[in-house]
Amino acid sequence: MAIRVHLEEVLKARGMTSKELCAKIGITEANLSILRSGKAKGVRFSTINKICYYLDCDVGDILKFDGNLEDEDDE
Repeated sequence: MAIRVHLEEVLKARGMTSKELCAKIGITEANLSILRSGKAKGVRFSTINKICYYLDCDVGDILKFDGNLEDEDDE
C-alpha cells in the first residue's frame, strides 16, 4: 500500500481518545476506525483538515507515503 495511516500514534502522542476525536470532528467511531486501521479507500480533505486541526499536527504526521506505488492486493 502506498499510503500508511499513523493516526493511532498521533492520537496517543496527543493524549486523545478516538471517541473524543470523533465528537470533535463529527464522524462516527466506525468511520474513524476504518481510517485508523488503514482500510479506508478514500477520505475527504475536509476530514483530514479537521483531524489535523484538533490534533495540532500536519497531514504528513498522519498520512505517510511508504515508497511503494503498487497496491499489495494487485501483486
